[in-house]
Amino acid sequence: MSASALLVCDMITAYDFQDAETVAAHAPGPVRRIAELVERATADDTLIVYVNDNYGHWDGSRDGLIRRALQGAHPELVEPLKPEREFAFLWKPRHSAFYETSLNYLLREQGIDRVVITGQVTEQCVLYTALDAYIRHFDIVVPSDAVVPLHPHLADASLELMRRNMQAETPATSAGS
Repeated sequence: MSASALLVCDMITAYDFQDAETVAAHAPGPVRRIAELVERATADDTLIVYVNDNYGHWDGSRDGLIRRALQGAHPELVEPLKPEREFAFLWKPRHSAFYETSLNYLLREQGIDRVVITGQVTEQCVLYTALDAYIRHFDIVVPSDAVVPLHPHLADASLELMRRNMQAETPATSAGS
């Protein structure tokens, strides 16, 4: 049995970035499913790691980002995913949750060999995180209905790429993860 971690990527946001309204329009369903995955992972004592873009706020704190997100354009998308204090929380400067972060070290220290990647945007940050997980020899699961696309046709192509080239599993959350 693999030791798994649930990654929640870029969901704590004020939705004040380029294309934010398009992303937000696609987010309600995935937000509900990510919240369900977080609830299940919490019950199963699975490692939960929030990895979030700092949006250029290098002087910001975890609590400051959460507060800013809840005061942003779509607090209804942030509130259900607000990280509990005991969840790991990492900043990322670019698209991949692994790039220039301590994520790989954290996962290895915890004996994790399987990552379940959720979040936004499917064809950007989720795809790049999956690729970086793959080259680090993690097993990859990307619940197809727990990721938020910018452009659905590119998200579908990205999920296919993850399946074919990275041996990722991409079940719907109802199929389990």
